[in-house]
Amino acid sequence: MANKAEQPRGLEHAGVIDFFAYEAQADEILLAMWETRPWDDSDLQLFQLQEKFNAYVSFLLDGELAEAHPELAGKKARIELRCATVPDGRALDLVTAIHDQLMLQEIVVQVIAGRTTESGFGEGCGCH
Repeated sequence: MANKAEQPRGLEHAGVIDFFAYEAQADEILLAMWETRPWDDSDLQLFQLQEKFNAYVSFLLDGELAEAHPELAGKKARIELRCATVPDGRALDLVTAIHDQLMLQEIVVQVIAGRTTESGFGEGCGCH
């Protein structure tokens, strides 16, 4: 079994949930993904961003969450994109489209620039 520190993370690893927590105060599931690379407007990076979001939404809506954590089924959910810099260009357009689409599913999408690791979470998040 791999050590948590050795677990691959980031947009390059679409099948990995970078961070998962239940925030009791907000009664909300938090999924976070990390992008440590600068936004380069490449097709590859945009594809990886889309695939990562697809995997997270699938986890939330296709029964994986309910199967793994039945006590969390039906809770509000938030997906955070934690990146080194604010997305721009086509990446910003894609994140905006994803945000708007997921609002219809009552899933909140937030971009948090400047924090790309677990250590970037504040004490108020309830995951410590």
